[in-house]
Amino acid sequence: MKYMILLYGSQQDYDVLSGRATDRPDMSAEQIAAMHKHMETYHQALAESGELVDARGLSEPVHARRVQVREGAPVVTDGPYPETQEVLAGYTIVECASFDRATEIAAGLVDPDTPGGYVDVRPVVDGVEDLAG
Repeated sequence: MKYMILLYGSQQDYDVLSGRATDRPDMSAEQIAAMHKHMETYHQALAESGELVDARGLSEPVHARRVQVREGAPVVTDGPYPETQEVLAGYTIVECASFDRATEIAAGLVDPDTPGGYVDVRPVVDGVEDLAG
């Protein structure tokens, strides 16, 4: 079964990573390198175990667009979205034996230094028949 692990962040997280001023302390070059190294090493281990399907980071929310349809016409709003504190920052898709194993993998992607940090794990459906619960 495939599972998608959804990684969350905020515009402020992207700002800290890029050295833009925020009310949070800047990350040192060493801290940023350590974070990237952890992700690279973790994903490499998943690739070697045969469980990694795909993993990607997403650009910062300022480069996003929200598309809605109102009265039959598309309405496009450029990011960032002030009403949203968190945004999808990336994802990892794994194929593994169980939801428990996917949850175990996901735990390794939660930053222990981020208070309240979390990821979501959701099964990937192969077709509409998988939606009938």
